[in-house]
Amino acid sequence: MHPILIDFGFFQLPTYGLLMVTALVSAMLLAIRQGKVEGLDSGRLLDFSTWLIVVALVGAKVLMILTDWRSYWENPGEIVSLATLRAGGVFYGGFISAVIFAWWYVRVYGLPLWKVFDAYAPGIALGLGIGRLGCFAAGCDYGKPTHSFLGVVFTSPIANLVSGTPLGVRIHPTQLYESLTCVAIFALLMRLYRRKTFDGQIFASYLGMYAVARFGIEFLRGDPDRGFVFGGALSTSQFIAILAIGISAILYWRLRGQRAEPAAADVALPSAKRARG
Repeated sequence: MHPILIDFGFFQLPTYGLLMVTALVSAMLLAIRQGKVEGLDSGRLLDFSTWLIVVALVGAKVLMILTDWRSYWENPGEIVSLATLRAGGVFYGGFISAVIFAWWYVRVYGLPLWKVFDAYAPGIALGLGIGRLGCFAAGCDYGKPTHSFLGVVFTSPIANLVSGTPLGVRIHPTQLYESLTCVAIFALLMRLYRRKTFDGQIFASYLGMYAVARFGIEFLRGDPDRGFVFGGALSTSQFIAILAIGISAILYWRLRGQRAEPAAADVALPSAKRARG
């Protein structure tokens, strides 16, 4: 594909980097927008989002290193190499670390946990949908060989050098599969938001839908550095996806009996009317 979008010789703009920045900014802006719907303070969410991005990026790289620990153990210098720095990491590593940080942050600042999680869920789906386009441009997270008409052929030596992408071979464009899936999940979540009946519903829905999709797409992935569990029966992401599906079901069961709390602005409205009266 096109790992380098602009090349002036003395300056190169990676397509992956540009799309990742676009994904993060889009996710953050959408989360703040949805936060307003939930009656949350935009300034607080901006601060929260900044830290969330940092934590997620670090967590993604940590799980990437752990899933390929043998290679990094034999070559410890690779941990701080340019290749590791450029790599996006494992999504679930970033997601899990972000959730743990978010749980701590909302408790410290007294924010409504499930309203915050609901506000960020569509943004995560949209951001990942955009980010996977960057993966496709760079050639990382590639699929297995296929004879399907959906297959694509990578020819860029840069993609092979950085990500080990096989060249001249028709493979599944798993990056595009996941991108389209995430955009569809985003659309479904935004539609569900208008019918939301309890706080936590949007987050639980995202958790389950993405986990099911990711579990299936993993069968088509061809890159070797995803880690495996149970003697290679499942990839690390598939194992986490199974846990995520279970957690999603539990959240739905536990939270569905609770009515969604009014937004903060709506709660304050009656007292404001009384004050004017």
